[in-house]
Amino acid sequence: MTDQPEALVYEIRVRGHLDARWGERFAAFALTQEAEGTTRLVGPVADQAALHALLRAVRDLGIPLLSVVRVTSS
Repeated sequence: MTDQPEALVYEIRVRGHLDARWGERFAAFALTQEAEGTTRLVGPVADQAALHALLRAVRDLGIPLLSVVRVTSS
């Protein structure tokens, strides 16, 4: 048994289709291009600080953020 809390899984939707080159930037996330012209990123986030860092990265890259939803714990 570890003292580490379980990572939470988040779904982040952004406008536009992100191609494979974004895979390195969001390595822990599964990227899915949706038919309506959005990209869905789903993956684990260790804690609130990591979530904020991820959202800052999206902002800094100029990618329009559409939604952030906690899916479940991993």
